[in-house]
Amino acid sequence: MSGPLRVAVIIGSTRPGRLGPAVAAWFADQAVPREDVTIDLIDLADADTPIGPRLATADAFVVVTPEYNHSFPAPLKQVIDAFSTEWRAKPAAFVSYGGISGGLRAVEQLRQVFAELHVVTIRDTVSLHGVWSHVGPDGRLIDDAARSGAASAMLNRLVWWARALKTARQTTPYAA
Repeated sequence: MSGPLRVAVIIGSTRPGRLGPAVAAWFADQAVPREDVTIDLIDLADADTPIGPRLATADAFVVVTPEYNHSFPAPLKQVIDAFSTEWRAKPAAFVSYGGISGGLRAVEQLRQVFAELHVVTIRDTVSLHGVWSHVGPDGRLIDDAARSGAASAMLNRLVWWARALKTARQTTPYAA
């Protein structure tokens, strides 16, 4: 199987003043040097975004999510629930951010929701604890070798699963 995999990076927050776009832009920058993926950045705050077709053509997903009240944002849940076959038999990874937990409680809940949709979630995550200390005066994330290493490891796993599941879907159509 040749060609880059299509990875939909979904910004899960729509709140004013959110850090999701900065976190997602940082993650997308991590993928730029790679020849095995292309990034489709989906911002849920953009009401004009045709989400369904973009999810359907994606080979994998990266969900960028904050943690709100020990969970993930309601607009993200609405999008997850609005689609079914678009998610099925594809892998998803997570980039989370927040306070002391770094959004990991949101990720644990997302794993349960995605399991119901037959999505394979990747164990490796990128988590930004105390996210405000990671943002520079220009509003972009400050470079950090450990975080970049975590993103690279997560992308490696995501690509492996995306290739394996894409091959499986092409060989034997998945039935829920």
